[in-house]
Amino acid sequence: MTNADTFQVEEFAVIGRTFEEYRDMFDLDPADFEGRAILDCPAGVASFVAEARNRGASAVGVDPAYERAPDALARECRSDFRATADQIREKPALFDWEYYGTIENRIGYLKVAHERFLRDFSTNGDRYVPATLPELPFADDAFSLTLSANFLFLYGDRLDYEFHLDALRELCRVTSEEIRIFPLAGLDTEPYDRLDDALDALRSEGRRVEIRNVPYEFQDGVSEMLVVTP
Repeated sequence: MTNADTFQVEEFAVIGRTFEEYRDMFDLDPADFEGRAILDCPAGVASFVAEARNRGASAVGVDPAYERAPDALARECRSDFRATADQIREKPALFDWEYYGTIENRIGYLKVAHERFLRDFSTNGDRYVPATLPELPFADDAFSLTLSANFLFLYGDRLDYEFHLDALRELCRVTSEEIRIFPLAGLDTEPYDRLDDALDALRSEGRRVEIRNVPYEFQDGVSEMLVVTP
């Protein structure tokens, strides 16, 4: 494929999603959040942690980007926001627009997410842990629910199979009830080519896996999440 046919990201983009987008990407019921320990990993500059805390959850975000000082991280995420917004405007045909409606509405979500995140990160830094998969600084079963958005499988062209499997096992280690991962395809919208191998490996270790449709689609044809019961 040419650059015009795919969404291009150098290394890993520091962008985020809103609580509302997480709700639909992971088919969540916020009424279940009260008192739950929830991990967002990697969380990037999503506003989920801040907004889940406002709904009574004990939410924690993990990302290597949190090693940066707030000002430095703000500069990086605003730069990535501008680059992402420019590319969305240049390549609208790559996306399904039913969820967002318009290009500017989609870009508005991106802006709101990182602005909410930056406010919370600067005042509630203890909610944000600098760490990198596949090694997390948490005890076994520290969280009842883990969400992992726009990282595993999405970057299958630069993260090898062993990394994916190690990361999945680590998320299982720190989660007691359920892990939800979205999407299951790469930036080119093609399904991750070793997904079946990863699912077979998890099943062989006694874990239950399920692929479910979700009420969210932006990459054309990409509307499934993986649910793992450790």
